[in-house]
Amino acid sequence: MIKDAINLDDYRELTGKIIGCAMQVHRVLGTGFQEVIYQRALAIELEQCGIVAQRELEMPIFYRAHEIGSRRVDFLVNETVLVELKALSGLNEAHQAQIINYLEAYRRPIGLLINFGAPSLELKRFVKTRPVY
Repeated sequence: MIKDAINLDDYRELTGKIIGCAMQVHRVLGTGFQEVIYQRALAIELEQCGIVAQRELEMPIFYRAHEIGSRRVDFLVNETVLVELKALSGLNEAHQAQIINYLEAYRRPIGLLINFGAPSLELKRFVKTRPVY
């Protein structure tokens, strides 16, 4: 069964809140910490904002409707938005490919790639473009 196309407006408010939380963490902590420190701080910030998020969630990976393994995602917010964190000097194409692959494998519609390692917070929003079967 093919699900309908993704309506970005359904996720705009939630992703905006997540991004706001990440910006607050970056303002307070700055750069230079390991990813896990930002992950813990973001978990606190999300909770303070009333956002339901599961951290380091082990999720199954599917291939042609078959479960073939599992990986941990940094955050799954409201069962729909994947959030992948980095603490690097900059993002590259491999990091973008990771979140795109996660959206496909985890069958989720929206993903955020957030990097706390740069002087300014880096973030990219990704939308699953292929239908979910």
